[in-house]
Amino acid sequence: MKYLVSLRGKTYEIEVERGEAALIRVTDSPAPTSSPASPPPPAQTAAASPASPPSVPGEPVAAPLSGSIVSIKKQAGQSVKKGDLLVIIEAMKMENEVFSPFSGTVSKIPVTEGTGVNIGDPLLYLVKEGDS
Repeated sequence: MKYLVSLRGKTYEIEVERGEAALIRVTDSPAPTSSPASPPPPAQTAAASPASPPSVPGEPVAAPLSGSIVSIKKQAGQSVKKGDLLVIIEAMKMENEVFSPFSGTVSKIPVTEGTGVNIGDPLLYLVKEGDS
């Protein structure tokens, strides 16, 4: 199969056969928009992008691994100190503890016990002490 890839104002024609890739040609012109390998036109990309999510006060504490929420140890509005246990996530039959990265107040908890999370998903939001 041949593919056209446009990157930084250059078009790369690449041929892939049986797991082997070979660079055929590099040109300065962008890839044709009718090619299946080319990105969608900018108007489609802008229209497809969702509106920015509503603002949540504080900084998210992200899930360090994928798993299921076993226990949420704090509630919205509760003060926490750096190092306090916030959430327990079960992954591969092991319980993993998530601790507070700084002192502050829990502003929102977007997950519930039993919720599945992926790496980087917000577990809760903390407003740092002194920020208001």
